[in-house]
Amino acid sequence: MTMFEAVFLGLVQGATEFLPVSSSGHLVLVPWMLGIDEPGLTYSAILHWGTVLAVLVYFRADLVRIVVAGLKSIRTRSLDDPDARIGWWIVIGTIPAVVFGVFLKDGFERLFGNPRAVSLFLFFTAALLWTSERKAAQTRNAEDLPWFTALLIGLMQALAITPGISRSGATIAAGLEAGLKREEATRYSFLLGVPAVLGAGLLSLIDLLAAGIAAAQWPVLLAGFAAAAMSGYIAIRWLLEYVRKHSLKVFSVYCVLLGVGALLVSVLRG
Repeated sequence: MTMFEAVFLGLVQGATEFLPVSSSGHLVLVPWMLGIDEPGLTYSAILHWGTVLAVLVYFRADLVRIVVAGLKSIRTRSLDDPDARIGWWIVIGTIPAVVFGVFLKDGFERLFGNPRAVSLFLFFTAALLWTSERKAAQTRNAEDLPWFTALLIGLMQALAITPGISRSGATIAAGLEAGLKREEATRYSFLLGVPAVLGAGLLSLIDLLAAGIAAAQWPVLLAGFAAAAMSGYIAIRWLLEYVRKHSLKVFSVYCVLLGVGALLVSVLRG
């Protein structure tokens, strides 16, 4: 992989990890459509840590506050603190992703070699985003959710193990359907994704250590890491601002166009 390809794919990974357009789908389709070699195990691991850094840095104050409140709630046996409730809803919402990841990972991973299937799942993401905007009453905050709604949003996150289904798109759409304000649904989606992104990063690190890294690879890997972290941070900040005044339908249209484009390329290539 060249330095240019590393930076390019790092920018794609960082941005699409948080924008509701499926980072896994992009990392399958973009290299395939452009004729770039697919990112290997080592590079994919580094990209994961770039996005981990982005989300931890951006939400550092929120995460500290939520963890402190959550630990306090164990001692007091009370969920009166809104931050404590959000913390426990994140724990509950992470359970489905863990179950799917442990028991269904191999089946989902086979889809990464099937660009046509990934294209079709992009249409599913588009449908989720489009239909979620029809919800009339979007006035709730995340701490007002009941625990079973947090679990349902977590189930939507677990579905995003499938390449082409956006993790942020699925959870934002579920949040909107639950009546969350658009900005609140987006913020909660990012916070809910912290354990999932961190867990994926830890698994990738284990794979990375097992594979080993040649000294000559480090400059390219670090360039991809920096690109993913930078674009991820910018994507988080931009999307939170964007959703205050705009709907998510533009991302729905984008997913359809990308899916159609990929299907056309697959037909032309036979």
